[in-house]
Amino acid sequence: MTFDDVRKFALLWPEVEDGSSYGTPALKVRKKMLARLREDNDSLVMPGVPQDEREMLVESQPKVFYFTDHYRDYPMVLIRLSKASRATVEPLLRRHWRTLASKKAVKEFDTTL
Repeated sequence: MTFDDVRKFALLWPEVEDGSSYGTPALKVRKKMLARLREDNDSLVMPGVPQDEREMLVESQPKVFYFTDHYRDYPMVLIRLSKASRATVEPLLRRHWRTLASKKAVKEFDTTL
């Protein structure tokens, strides 16, 4: 996967738009960060992943998921896009989108599925 692949499916969701964060491309929902590309151009900074879940993801798929000391105290995980599949990334991204999008947008999205 690439960040462009992530953009293509995420921009189909209501209220998602392109942006930037820390000088890198990002996806935002109502001006809040949904995810961003890390400076290495291969890792997705994925908020909304509790630390216990992050530990499980890193342990079960260390080639895909990781974190650095910088993110240790935050509910985030890093995803190596070159090693990830859409089936891995999309559910995490969509779950976080649901926390950022308006209730109306989520309800409308759910009725179109």
